Amino acid sequence: MVELQPLTHAPGWRMDGRVKTREAGSAVAGSPAREPDTDRLREQLDAYMNEHGLRNTEQRRVIVDTFFEFGAHATVDELLAEVRKADSRIGYATVYRTLKMLSESGVVDERRFDDGITRYELADDDAHHDHLICTECGFIQEFEEPLIEELQERVAARFGFSLAHHKLELYGTCQRPGCTGKKER
Repeated sequence: MVELQPLTHAPGWRMDGRVKTREAGSAVAGSPAREPDTDRLREQLDAYMNEHGLRNTEQRRVIVDTFFEFGAHATVDELLAEVRKADSRIGYATVYRTLKMLSESGVVDERRFDDGITRYELADDDAHHDHLICTECGFIQEFEEPLIEELQERVAARFGFSLAHHKLELYGTCQRPGCTGKKER
């Protein structure tokens, strides 16, 4: 059996008792997720559409542009509401089919958190991130944590696995103003 070694002291961290804390100004660990490379993802989408003989219609352009501007974790209904601000003639089915095409092209990932609602976010392997999800208000915080990534690799090696990919979703209640799960102190 392989024994797990203690985590290394990552740059940008200091020890506060038994807890590792991010040092001021450090972008190394515990950071919000990096932004996806939207130019590369748009090129990937263009190549996919050309390869599959798909037309770049005006409605499809509005939906794609709106999605890229909207940000992460959009539902079909949320995207539809935003899209209709630009073109009220665009329907639910068109938005849904466009999101499916984005997913099939590898430009978008479908996410299903515990609430059972499908959400969509830009898929960029170079901007991997994990999620903190508030079970009360639904807030989703993306984050990167090198220590978690390191530990996952060590656990996989311990059991003889070579990781292809993973997703980490942590559920709890946030402390944001207005969250119904906020605990008074």
